[in-house]
Amino acid sequence: MSRPERVAENLNRALHHLFEHDPRTYLLGEDIADPYGGAFKITRGLSTRFPQRVLTSPLSEGGIVGVGAGLALMGDTRVVEIMFGDFVALGFDQLLNFASKSVSMYGREVPMRMVVRCPSGGNRGYGPTHSQSLHKHFVGIPRLSLFELSPFHDATAVFDAMIERGEPCVLFEDKVLYTQPMYSGGTVDDLFRYEFVEGSDVARVYVVDEAPDWTIIAPGGLTERVLAAARSLLLERETVCEILIPSRLYPFDPTPLLGLLARAGGVCVVEDGTADGSWGEHLAQLIHTALWGRLRQPVRLVSSARAIIPTAPHLERRVVVQESTIRQALAEANR
Repeated sequence: MSRPERVAENLNRALHHLFEHDPRTYLLGEDIADPYGGAFKITRGLSTRFPQRVLTSPLSEGGIVGVGAGLALMGDTRVVEIMFGDFVALGFDQLLNFASKSVSMYGREVPMRMVVRCPSGGNRGYGPTHSQSLHKHFVGIPRLSLFELSPFHDATAVFDAMIERGEPCVLFEDKVLYTQPMYSGGTVDDLFRYEFVEGSDVARVYVVDEAPDWTIIAPGGLTERVLAAARSLLLERETVCEILIPSRLYPFDPTPLLGLLARAGGVCVVEDGTADGSWGEHLAQLIHTALWGRLRQPVRLVSSARAIIPTAPHLERRVVVQESTIRQALAEANR
């Protein structure tokens, strides 16, 4: 029996599909050409098959985001790889003041088909400057959409959704996902099943189709940690958790989820970044407003600690959200 496709393989296949079906697609990034194929091998094979459309650059995150946006403005489809997502901060000005505004500030709608890929997150021992989840710094920029990789969402469909928007998108890719298998067929394991919520891109993971004690909303990179916490809470405390994993993080429309959220004993948003002005807080506010008077308790938020991410694994685990962080937060809320 063949093994399940890995998330990195699924993403690589999506890029090959995009290049095959859209001759206007170009890729910019650092060390993305074969035989290296990028720091995480996501671009492997592309420069061999499409040598004129894979452009390796020097260290220049601000430059390649700006060039990518400029060429996308001329009608191309551009994918920009940031080697470590932390350094997309160097391209922030290009995204804030050029790419996102260019779709509407010229007196007419101008399509901007550009995706900036950002390997993000910790739990790999890469230290303070190579382990961050910088989502919150990009939340709230008009005409800039944020997506996140997950083991439930086929990357080809995600790329299609981003390109069809005709506006710049940032795709966060939690590095721990790359080696994990994609889920298929509606089954996660011997305990959890999944399906997609009607009218949305949100994967719903559940044990029984009944009102849960907790509904947890988390980006795809947290899937394994949330699943592990939900499993232990069920087996050790008989606490039933339902998990919602969206593909698009911002803008986020909670409407298709309101029925599921209203019936839960509690709602918890989990994020890998630090709290304060974050995606999780934004989502909690949306849910609170939409379900005012129907929630049984305030929306709970679990974020990483307000600290620099250490390199040493045992110290890193104290800062970045772990299975134990989620389990402890929900167990304490149930007291």
